[in-house]
Amino acid sequence: MMERIVHETNASSVSCFLTGSDNFRLLYNPQYKANRKDMPRPKHLQAVREELCVKWQATVCEGEEADDRMGIVQCSSENTMICTIDKDLLMIPGKHYNFVKGEFQEVSEHQGIQHFYYQLIMGDRTDNIFGFDGKARHKVPKFLEPAVAFLLHCETEMEMFSHVADMYCNDEVLLMNGRCLWIRRKEGEVWEFPSLCSEAI
Repeated sequence: MMERIVHETNASSVSCFLTGSDNFRLLYNPQYKANRKDMPRPKHLQAVREELCVKWQATVCEGEEADDRMGIVQCSSENTMICTIDKDLLMIPGKHYNFVKGEFQEVSEHQGIQHFYYQLIMGDRTDNIFGFDGKARHKVPKFLEPAVAFLLHCETEMEMFSHVADMYCNDEVLLMNGRCLWIRRKEGEVWEFPSLCSEAI
């Protein structure tokens, strides 16, 4: 699969990242991904991780997720492409490749921020993160269609934030969810509420 990805992306080099045993998000929400603790792990998971480390020099990310490291590298490098099937990474601007669907996509800065606020509305059932009303959804229900449509018409991050903050009843929950959903673009980055001087994106 790795060789196929290299061929299909015409990559000249590869950086491979694996999530380690610790995650800074647990400091803000101890229930982050707690819904996975009793799920059986794939039978050959450890063998695959070892193969990726030996053959592809994969980096095991401690204290953060592989997602964070991909976000940091893409935002600090030129001519990179994130290869993943994880929709969460679509908040990171730049080139993306879904190697299962065979789809290439380029995400703008504006689209990336919109995707993050969309996730704040919807929640993420996979990661045990619940949206503005305590529910996590995979699809937009009819009653939320106007809220999502409004988000897609926002021109600045501050507009997006104000819209989503109005939907939440609790700023602490909003901040916790934001810190769990946000994928790092810089070393050690933790999401905070945007300031009033946020520039248009």
